[in-house]
Amino acid sequence: MEFPKVDEVYKLLSEKLESWIEGGITLLPNIVVAFLIAILFGIIAKVVGNVVGKLMRRTFESRQIASLLTSIIKSIILVAGIFIALDFVGLKGTVTSLLAGAGIVGLAIGFAFQDMTENFIAGVAMGIRKPFEIGDVIEAEGVFGNVKEINLRNTLVETFYGQLEVIPNKILFRNILTNYSTLGYRRIEVPVGISYADDIEQAAKVITDAMNDKDYVIKRDETAVYAESFGDSSINLLLWFWIRYPGEPGFMVVRHDAINTVKKVLEDNDILIPFPIRTLDFNAKGGDKLNAMINQKEEGETGKVDSTSTQTTSDKKAGNDSDQPGEE
Repeated sequence: MEFPKVDEVYKLLSEKLESWIEGGITLLPNIVVAFLIAILFGIIAKVVGNVVGKLMRRTFESRQIASLLTSIIKSIILVAGIFIALDFVGLKGTVTSLLAGAGIVGLAIGFAFQDMTENFIAGVAMGIRKPFEIGDVIEAEGVFGNVKEINLRNTLVETFYGQLEVIPNKILFRNILTNYSTLGYRRIEVPVGISYADDIEQAAKVITDAMNDKDYVIKRDETAVYAESFGDSSINLLLWFWIRYPGEPGFMVVRHDAINTVKKVLEDNDILIPFPIRTLDFNAKGGDKLNAMINQKEEGETGKVDSTSTQTTSDKKAGNDSDQPGEE
């Protein structure tokens, strides 16, 4: 086996080193400028990050979302500076490869963590749209309570039962969400029944006047009582009135007082809130047949009782006769 001569190997290495050194010296100004560009973009990213960070913290309730968006903006500026610096020293192929690699990696991460990515994007979108804020009373997907914290992946809601519910942001973003704090008021409905013998208009008037005297009632011109339906034992009415919500007194306190007020004012005006009553009217259509069936049943039972009594009497008489001693 023949080995290359040492002189030839040395010559080849020397030529390569000389070419690299010459190329490095030629690109040295460009390398220096590229470093300066990278440093300049780093300074720009820091300044812009500070300004944008303050603006984001004022815009978003969640500090996590504000910090995330600030970091994304700073990263974009830094990456842009690095790509410009690489392109300046003639590494266009490297820039293209990095961009292609970043796209592939991002696509793979998106598929691998699809659920997390969806919650993350929903959290950012809600941070921009702001359908609710910390402290608001919301209802969504069977969860009803106060918003305690808004994260990038989920939202924490404290229910009125004292439980802390963790709701993924994609659920709040996709489905119907009710925010009771946006408008600042809420309507309460209280059903009540009155007897068929009482006047509906009188009952509606006394209830409306009594409720409008309450301090917690707002929009008093919209307080109203409507006849809702015919019940088995009563005419069913529905009281509507508006309150500030959230606020004091609370919803449950107001509804309790409203029910108590309605009961008292109806009693004071001699209007009956009836108990369930069942009346059999045989004079109504179809009642004659029912009456005949009942009478027939009663007559059958009476005849059976008479027959039983007669048989019992006969048995007793026969028994008495057999018990008497015979004459000899």
